[in-house]
Amino acid sequence: MNIRLASTNDIAAIMQVMDAARAIMRASGNMHQWEDGYPSEAVIMTDIEHQGGYVIEEDDKVVAYFAFLPHPEPTYDKIYEGEWLDNSQPYHVIHRIASYPHIHGIFSCIMDFCFSHSTNIRIDTHRDNHIMQHVIQKHGFTYCGIIYLLSGDERLAYQKML
Repeated sequence: MNIRLASTNDIAAIMQVMDAARAIMRASGNMHQWEDGYPSEAVIMTDIEHQGGYVIEEDDKVVAYFAFLPHPEPTYDKIYEGEWLDNSQPYHVIHRIASYPHIHGIFSCIMDFCFSHSTNIRIDTHRDNHIMQHVIQKHGFTYCGIIYLLSGDERLAYQKML
């Protein structure tokens, strides 16, 4: 698998991956994450404009997407019912992980890539996203508490430092 920065030419393929990921969520009982067209093309474009949108290709086909962005993440300024492992050092954030259901090893591939670029990473997920919670914890992240998105939606927040 090959990871590269996403470009505007990838938008259609990325949106197909997002639809596939949304279907995985619904099939696993996660009925409320990524509602109302989120993530939209505009959100993906913002990731790309900030040089933080990445695609994963297999056989020259986009099979996954994720955002890897430097701090600060405004929604991480306040954490409830816990605390960050470290709140003084710069960190990176991983958002919007999506892949096709038949592609395996995506999360590990993303983690290898991201930790080769940063030693302090934060990630969050919906309470009903048990698949993501499992892989986050399997890869050594520590649950830190609850954050709230700008929309007011709750997310479980994790951090890992090398």
